[in-house]
Amino acid sequence: MKKSVLKVCSFISKYFAAIVVVVAALSLFLPSTFNWISTSWIAPMLGVVMFGMGLTLDPHDFKIVFMRPKDIIIGSLAQFIIMPLTAFLLTRLFGLSDELAIGVILVGCCPGGTASNVMTYLAKGDLALSVGMTTVSTVLAPILTPLLTLLYAGERVHVDAWGMFLSIIEVVILPIFVGFVFQRRFPKFTKKASAYLPAFSSVVIALIVGSIVSANAAKLLVGGALIVAVVMLHNICGLTMGYVVGKVLRLSHDKCSAISIEVGMQNSGLASSLATVHFAMYPMSTVPGAIFSVWHNLSGAIVAKIYAKQQERIKK
Repeated sequence: MKKSVLKVCSFISKYFAAIVVVVAALSLFLPSTFNWISTSWIAPMLGVVMFGMGLTLDPHDFKIVFMRPKDIIIGSLAQFIIMPLTAFLLTRLFGLSDELAIGVILVGCCPGGTASNVMTYLAKGDLALSVGMTTVSTVLAPILTPLLTLLYAGERVHVDAWGMFLSIIEVVILPIFVGFVFQRRFPKFTKKASAYLPAFSSVVIALIVGSIVSANAAKLLVGGALIVAVVMLHNICGLTMGYVVGKVLRLSHDKCSAISIEVGMQNSGLASSLATVHFAMYPMSTVPGAIFSVWHNLSGAIVAKIYAKQQERIKK
């Protein structure tokens, strides 16, 4: 029984990107498949994912920040400069409505996503740097995400920066802290559960995507092509410019790969959660985060293969 469950978990983790695409397609063309999941559940569901992240954190993840401050500072600055600014410019360039613009900007202002660590590993990149960047950007998120959102979207819509700060503490920082404490107190249980965590988190993220897409299916079918194009461009710009920053600063390929993936892959679930809680009067603001969740896993997997081949050639 245990082996069968582990096989299922392995399958879910391996084909996560494909599963999210299937869920998105079903929720778009058959909304009833997922509209039983209330959008009000998004924040608690994301909290569960963040708790899982806390269970996997190791004290070494924090040590790397102090052992390699230069790399972490370069990566973190790239993260919080490139993605928010690119989001702002794209919303202007394509003339997005306020509710779509706030969704794109929220994605840009959020910290790096946990999937970036997996993609960096597959890319044969600097995994320690990736984990360190994810940790730092997540810790900085309660302050930088609200402030950057206010900076880039404040003239369009009312931004409750303090409320967003509290939401990120509640949905991200607190669950991660509780998870970290839990695994320190109950290491044996956590070690056993760790085999199932990636698959569990993948399922929850897929359900979040299904909830958001099904709730906005009608609008997406009418005018969704534009926002899909903007989200794809946003992610591609992040991946590209993240790598270019590393090259300009003469970092090694494995470091450039880590920064590229970390910058390009955002915690889009957090963006959708913040949109649900703080921009409820703009229902479509949750959509860019859902689309980003689908797309960045596909693009991340593709880029990881390219980077891995380049790394192999360098070693030869």
